[in-house]
Order: sequence, then C-alpha cells, then structure tokens
Amino acid sequence: MIRFLILPVFGLTSVLTSWAAQAGVVYIPEGSAGSVLMVESETGQPIGRIAGVEAVHGLAGAPGIPYLVAGSFTEIDHESAAQTAKPEGVSQADHNAHHAKPAKAAMPTNKGLSLLSVLDAGTGEVLRRIEVPGAVHHTAVSPDGRWAMATHPSGDGVSLIDLSTLEYAGFITTGPTPNYVSFSPDSSRAYVSNTGNGTLSELDLDRRILSRNLLAGEGPEHFVLSRDGATVFVVDAEAGAVLRLDIASGAETATYGFGAELHGLDLSDGEETLFVAVKGADKVAAVDLTSGAVRLQELAPAPYHLTAADGSEILLVSSREEAKIWAIDQASLQVTSEIAVEGEGHQIVVLP
Repeated sequence: MIRFLILPVFGLTSVLTSWAAQAGVVYIPEGSAGSVLMVESETGQPIGRIAGVEAVHGLAGAPGIPYLVAGSFTEIDHESAAQTAKPEGVSQADHNAHHAKPAKAAMPTNKGLSLLSVLDAGTGEVLRRIEVPGAVHHTAVSPDGRWAMATHPSGDGVSLIDLSTLEYAGFITTGPTPNYVSFSPDSSRAYVSNTGNGTLSELDLDRRILSRNLLAGEGPEHFVLSRDGATVFVVDAEAGAVLRLDIASGAETATYGFGAELHGLDLSDGEETLFVAVKGADKVAAVDLTSGAVRLQELAPAPYHLTAADGSEILLVSSREEAKIWAIDQASLQVTSEIAVEGEGHQIVVLP
C-alpha cells in the first residue's frame, strides 16, 4: 500500500508505508547543489536540508555515532580556506575553532587542498571544517566512532580524522586513484579501492600503514564488506563485474558479470542478496548469493549510488542523470516512490 502526500516544497511524490519498518534519518548528499537533504525514514518525508557543503560527494556516518563526515570534491587554495565565510551569529573565536588546521608535519605539502566537514547528525550543524590534502571522493566512519577516513583520487591516498578530537590525524598512501573506503567491523582496519592499479588496500590503523594489497580486477570502485568482515564484494566498474573476495586469503571466490558499467552496490539485511546498480544498462540487479541467480529490472536513467536501508524492505538508488532518488521494493525490484533532490544524489547514508 502506498500513501501519497503533497509536499511541493520538498518535491516528494509519494511515501511508502514500508519505510515505517525503520525509524531514523536518510541523508542524501546533493553534489553540485552543495547541500545534504535529510529525509525521515519512518515516513519518507523530507525534514530539512544542510547547506554550505560545497560539491559534497562523500558522506558517511555510523549507528550510534553523533557525527556525519562530508567531503568536498572541489579543491581550493590556501587563501580561500583561510577566508571561509563565518556563519551568521557565530563569534570569530568559535568560527576559528571550527576550522581545524592539521599539524604541518602530518599533512603532505605536495597535494591539493579541500575541506572535510564534520556535521552534527541530529541537527545538521557544521561543527568543524578540517583542511585535507585534495579533493575528497568518498568518506567512511568507523563502527566504534573513533575514526573517519576520506579518499583523495588525485593524491594516491587517504586522510585519517580523529573523531575524538575532530582533528586531522594523518595521510596514508594507498595506490593510484583511490576511490571507495570502508572499515572492518572491529574498526582496526580500513579498506580502500585503488581504481588506478586494480587493488584493494588493507590499512592497519594502529600503525597507520598500508599492510597489504589484494588484487581486485581492472578498475575497482565501490565495494561492500560482509558484517563479519570475512568477505568483500568489489565493483570492477568498467569491466561490468562484481568480484567476491575472501579477505583472509585475498582469493577471488566468485565473479558476477553484467556486461555493462556498474556503480553502487549493497547487501540485504540477511546478506543473502547483493544489489547492484547496472548504470550502463539502465538496470538494477539482485544476486542470490546462495545460487548465483541474477534478477534484473529496468531502471532508467543511469542508476548510480545504491543503499539498502537496514531494517526495512527498501532499496534507495540515485540517478546520475536526473535529480531524484528511487525507493525500490527489494523483493520485486519495482519502483514504489521517488524523492526529488537538488543536484545529484551521491553517497547515501541511513542512520537509525
């Protein structure tokens, strides 16, 4: 059953009753619009918009963690960073405190410069802006809330942020064109896909070093880890395939081919199904991980970022070519509602 609400201000066309299975908030970074749309997951109703996050592509959070971490895909010069506009009603002292400058010894001097914004997950308030070495593609927050990480495609590495102090904590070199990042379930390691050399880097966070590389096809981009951290599913985007890798051995245990460019992917709650955005064929796919059977459903134009909302029957998929998010029933793969966004929907976050 679908309930319809008329909400012209936010552009919501319909609301699913099945969203009510999970109470929380969906955060949708709106790319070139420089904002993040907040949607109530219980009703599907937009509840606010976070402004002032320029070219926001990467967005990350974790259950029970009070912060969201938003990265800008735009580089700026040092003078512009120093002159970032002070929000109205904020004292100069507080404003200065909210723009943390990394220690000179910690930040590479031969990279670009961009801003990473730490947001209050409840209110959307920008708590701090942190200078990082270059444009940010994707971000991640560790399950224990200690760390955040951002990938720098033009800088061949990632920035580490200490969320206990909201300060820059260093740079780790990974490989050419790092794309996506995620943490292990115990927060001791992080994984980074390097599109430029077909590897998945494993990072030791205690030592803050690259500990090993796993081979991951020709051009790995998005990936998703199993909840136990033993398996990773990696999108080899241009090759049109998803690789299933065993983390311990690095062995490729399965390949799922789609014959067209891929983008986002995610696992269902029970991890029995893998969902994939087949961007180049205007389809969304569901892979039965027991049998290997693949279901395909038309979804046009250009399905892009994809998130399976935990605790619900909904799949959220953005379009690369139109300003909207599809809400899709995971069982039938049918579109049941759409949410209009400004700009482009990128790394979608769902928090309870």
